[in-house]
Amino acid sequence: MASMDIFNNSAFSMTSLTGAVSKVGYKPQLLGSLGIFEPMPVRTRSIFVDRRENKLVLIPASAIGAPPKELEVDPRNAVPLKTVRLAKGFTLYAEEIQGIRAFGSETEFAQVQAEYLRRMAMIRDDMELTHEFHRLGALQGLLLDADGTTVIYNYFTEFGVAEPAAINFDLDNAAPAPGAVRLKCAEVIRSMQRSAGGAFTPATTVHALVGDAFFDALITHPEVEKTYINWQAAADLRQDRSFQSFVYGSITWHNYRGTDDNSTVAIDTDEAKFFPVGARDVFKVAYAPAEFGPYINTLGQQTYAINIPDRDRQAWTRGELYSYPLYFVQRPDVLRKGVRT
Repeated sequence: MASMDIFNNSAFSMTSLTGAVSKVGYKPQLLGSLGIFEPMPVRTRSIFVDRRENKLVLIPASAIGAPPKELEVDPRNAVPLKTVRLAKGFTLYAEEIQGIRAFGSETEFAQVQAEYLRRMAMIRDDMELTHEFHRLGALQGLLLDADGTTVIYNYFTEFGVAEPAAINFDLDNAAPAPGAVRLKCAEVIRSMQRSAGGAFTPATTVHALVGDAFFDALITHPEVEKTYINWQAAADLRQDRSFQSFVYGSITWHNYRGTDDNSTVAIDTDEAKFFPVGARDVFKVAYAPAEFGPYINTLGQQTYAINIPDRDRQAWTRGELYSYPLYFVQRPDVLRKGVRT
């Protein structure tokens, strides 16, 4: 019969458990799978982000022998930010494992470890959902806490830029002008490129996270409908079910699913959020180290797992998962919002 002594095994040490949890399969959300946030491991809770203009200027003509125009170095305005602490745990009681016995080739240790990691995997899924929530916030320039109202950072305010006005796509127009949607797409892309300075590269693409009503109005718009139908048919031929994303007007449109309640992690049903993928120094995520002995002054990791056994009574053991990220947009001036009407 399994006993609480199992949790004194080195497999449940802080370092070993952190490594084991990092191998637990989790379900990356859309923004996590896009990989647009550049990892930036740090050794402290506080970080300083340089805000530079990176604008090109014309060089005036000059006479032979005249001194060249001196380069004016952009002032480096350091913006102080702090990583956030995310933590969740569970308690596994001795009475819950007293019925576990070895059978076949599986040992008691393996069975208890499997139950422990099953619970840890549930927390890992919650942690990944929270990371997705923070990514979504950074993409909109507004990082919120889990309650959806408490502001952690307003990046427009932090970086001293005005939030651009929303672009009206006028998708409910009963008699739209020819090419109206494409022109709106071009307006979005041009305005983002002009704001980006040198951040956009030839490989940079523009993506949009779209609410349900906006997406439905977009794909049923007379101008877009034929393109979307052809895209969907081609996806079916490839047995690819990812037709919830498609390209139109040089923008990749994602009908963002979020959470099932369509409110906890979601895009407003009538809105679209535009952001660049493959741009330089726009989206980053800082990972700070855990607050525990083995990790102090080390480069941060995405998650940390610890086990806390009840050494006095051996009545329980606690598993806890920690993360110290900060998802931020270094160039909030390139973000754009569209509205259905």
